[in-house]
Amino acid sequence: MLEVEVKYRADLGSVRERLKSLGFSLVAAGWEEDIYFQHPCRDFASTDEALRVRISGGRVGVTYKGPRMGFGGKTRVELSAAADVSIVEIFEKLGFVAVARIKKRREYYRGGGFTISLDQVEGLGEFVEIEKVVEGEGEVAEAVAEIRRLAARLGVGEEVRETYLELFLNTFKSGR
Repeated sequence: MLEVEVKYRADLGSVRERLKSLGFSLVAAGWEEDIYFQHPCRDFASTDEALRVRISGGRVGVTYKGPRMGFGGKTRVELSAAADVSIVEIFEKLGFVAVARIKKRREYYRGGGFTISLDQVEGLGEFVEIEKVVEGEGEVAEAVAEIRRLAARLGVGEEVRETYLELFLNTFKSGR
């Protein structure tokens, strides 16, 4: 399974109204804190990988994100597992270093085979992420085209190619 995702800057109020008119349903909302780790022996920035611990609503999950594939949007393999908050300390004891803590208010919507997230990211702004999961590489191009058509119907247009981690590091680690 591959996750195909395209992110946009947007005014969440207008997108929220359009989602309702298109029949999307709100399935969850709340605060999420994402802690990104650097591997002690491998530079994830150069390999285009990520290791994230997400804390949300009393739940903790660990996600490995593989390198982006050249299919358009952000297409990559993602592996996730449930965990306990002690996983943060375990990673640190193993030499992993937390490089970023990103907090966001997120609303999840579903409909038509898509998952849409409306995100208010502290220090970075408002974003819409549109995702579709596909079975294989042969379906990615069509999924990207479907996502972009849906984005046009939602009235969003400024595509953001960077991940939240990249945006965070570019904004806060560069001294801006």
